[in-house]
Amino acid sequence: MTSIRNYFFRYFKKQEAAIHELNYLFWECTTRCNLHCLHCGSDCSQDSSHKDMPLEDFLRAVDTIKKPARNFTVVFTGGEPLLRTDIEQCGRELRKRNLRWSMVSNGHAYTQQRHISLLNAGLGALTISLDGLEASHNWMRNSNQSFAKVIQAIAIAASSSRLQFDVVTCVNQRNIDELLQIKDLLISLNVKAWRLFTIIPIGRAQTNPELSLTDNQFVSLMEFIKKQRTIKGFDIKFSCEGYVGKYESDVRDTNFFCRAGINIGSILIDGSISACPNIDRSFSQGNMYTHNFFDVWNSQFQSFRDRSWTRKGQCENCNEYKQCEGNGFHNWHGTKENVLVCHKQKIDNYFHIE
Repeated sequence: MTSIRNYFFRYFKKQEAAIHELNYLFWECTTRCNLHCLHCGSDCSQDSSHKDMPLEDFLRAVDTIKKPARNFTVVFTGGEPLLRTDIEQCGRELRKRNLRWSMVSNGHAYTQQRHISLLNAGLGALTISLDGLEASHNWMRNSNQSFAKVIQAIAIAASSSRLQFDVVTCVNQRNIDELLQIKDLLISLNVKAWRLFTIIPIGRAQTNPELSLTDNQFVSLMEFIKKQRTIKGFDIKFSCEGYVGKYESDVRDTNFFCRAGINIGSILIDGSISACPNIDRSFSQGNMYTHNFFDVWNSQFQSFRDRSWTRKGQCENCNEYKQCEGNGFHNWHGTKENVLVCHKQKIDNYFHIE
């Protein structure tokens, strides 16, 4: 029965790639940030060398999408989007076009006043990061004030019934033993949804081995999510970052499917057109300043929609390659000859599976 389900899911993924309906467009609207987090994949800073992209430039790219998908959403990301003083204007311009918008934030500047302002501008969904209890979160975020501010931001966001809201946590060696306490804290703050992910060694994260889980710790994370998902009333899941073998049906709602370049695109700070912002910049497919954005989306992205090229290195002889297809696309950095992290291998190592 499992093999039949896997066959149909592979067929489904192939059809999705062929149709490549754009559902999420990430806008790297700034690479400025009010924190200097240890795990930042984009290596953002307060004095970024890139100027914020002007709103009118981004809107010209959006306007090339003549018939957006019914569920099309623009996601403001960065850097920290709230460092832009015109985020509300950005949102209102999208709402004028009958488009939905959401935001990913570290919560450091998310106040009650800004919350109301953002809702009035049409903010529909929000993700805020919490990376541990006070000491471990502040260590990760490189700030002694971050935990207090993010807890306040989470409480404010969770109080709104209008907002689709979730919290995301980067699980690492410092916070893995705090997960149950973090869950209880989130429930006390009226949070309904929690996503957990692990580190891919890119950006600043590649220099800090304490951020990466051991094989034993990774399996412990899978077991934690599996157990907590049997408890009703709280939506907890592993992120879409990678294929997790035997745990696939236990830790997320659907099988692993990296939708980068298939349903997910991005416009980066310099105008580059790509998929998820954490993907290696060499995979950019063009630039909105010299190309029609939607033409690029429809005619390029072959390396995303046919991933057979990833069957090399440790992936070449994997007996589950058809289900995984090279893991999350953001794993292919540097020489692109080997996937950076194989989640399945971590699990196999733990269970001594050859």
